Amino acid sequence: MKKNLILIALGLAFGFFANAQEEETPGLEITGSVDTYFKYDFSGESQIPTSFAGDQNSVSIGMIDLGISQTVGKASFVGEISFGPRGQIESLPEYGYFNIQNLYVSYALSDLVTLTAGYMGTFIGYEVISPAANFNYSTSYLFTNGPFQNAGIKADFAIADNFGLMVGLFNDWNIYTDFNGVSDIGAQVYYAPADGMDIYLNAIHGYNDDAIYMGAPGKSTEIDLTAGFQLADAFYLGVNAATASYDLNDGSEEKGGFSGIAIYPQYSFSDKVALGYRGEYFAFKETEVAGTAMDDASNVLSNTFTLNYYAGPLTFSTELRFDSASEEWFTKENGDPTKSATQFLLAAIYKF
Repeated sequence: MKKNLILIALGLAFGFFANAQEEETPGLEITGSVDTYFKYDFSGESQIPTSFAGDQNSVSIGMIDLGISQTVGKASFVGEISFGPRGQIESLPEYGYFNIQNLYVSYALSDLVTLTAGYMGTFIGYEVISPAANFNYSTSYLFTNGPFQNAGIKADFAIADNFGLMVGLFNDWNIYTDFNGVSDIGAQVYYAPADGMDIYLNAIHGYNDDAIYMGAPGKSTEIDLTAGFQLADAFYLGVNAATASYDLNDGSEEKGGFSGIAIYPQYSFSDKVALGYRGEYFAFKETEVAGTAMDDASNVLSNTFTLNYYAGPLTFSTELRFDSASEEWFTKENGDPTKSATQFLLAAIYKF
């Protein structure tokens, strides 16, 4: 009898302990978004060469984005996958019927140092793949020509409340597996000079299997400045500036790269209506072959006006974009080459 009472008491104690443990363990946090859009290019065909929203005169889909995360004590993880053209076909690398956006684990060694390893959205640049995290629905030239994602291991150092540092080793851009070995070095310095002001200086350097989409292996370097300033309750200003260079290892002694700057002023008329502008200047650097400069450098000035209406988790976005290049990048409605292009876009983004 005593043995049975002891077993019952132990069972109750274990059950209480297990319930206490379950109560202390937080549940999974589920986030994501769904988006759809209509775009019309006034030339009659889609031709602005930035990422996503490429369909012309069509009600089209963007992506379904699903993310889960959890933090238990000092450990945490993030997993995020996407389906659809924006997150699958148009975001490298494509993997079957879905694309992995994020898959990483983190551990806080202390209040000052956190280690993270896995596949992460890039720390370079202002814009991201998911439209729910961008003010503009279309994307910039800086975003399109930089990395989308980085796999690797990094250490974040919270040196002060307004100052931080990240250093890491990464694979080549946008790939899960690096067959030539982990070879990229990345770093980020964060500084907040005042409330509502955040400044990030980013850099990545190393062997790149595509050498910024040039189709040959080589080394690439990108230095990037990203900043945000909440200048008033209703007015926000974002800034992104970057320069990149590549050096191919295919025997051609070819060099090149790009540079550019984009500004993002945004004004909120109310909690439901906001108007934003993205002004971007982007230039390809002159390519050097065997020490001789080739006259193929070109640039573009892009002006994007976006009016957003927020209805709870749903955002209706109206966008008008004018791009003007130094060379005849585009075509007119009759097929003749031209230096400018104009497009109109409507989008709906649901965030949960």
